[in-house]
Amino acid sequence: QVQLVESGGGLVQPGGSLRLSCAASGSIFSINAMGWYRQAPGKQRELVASIRGGWTDYADSVKGRFTISRDNPKNTMYLQMNSLKPEDTAVYYCKAGILSGSLWSNVYWGQGTQVTVSS
Repeated sequence: QVQLVESGGGLVQPGGSLRLSCAASGSIFSINAMGWYRQAPGKQRELVASIRGGWTDYADSVKGRFTISRDNPKNTMYLQMNSLKPEDTAVYYCKAGILSGSLWSNVYWGQGTQVTVSS
């Protein structure tokens, strides 16, 4: 059973920083692309950042403030969020394309972690 677990969310003041983690566990043969998404109340889920191999991409709204990275031996992805703004408030989800140990390819989502930026 493959699962993704996010952590690191919380309440932070505008201008502050948070680091989110997404750990994949279970029978994993390999992990392809990974990404962070967010969903604010009343809005659609949107892609924040993605990483595949050495290639990264960011939403315009977070460029220069957020950094996505991976630790492949630990099957873990990170999102360093700096200069946070109230509009960054949302539930953040990680997503990964994973080839399981039984060579079954699927897309997995984490359960989400709340990020609230407020004074």
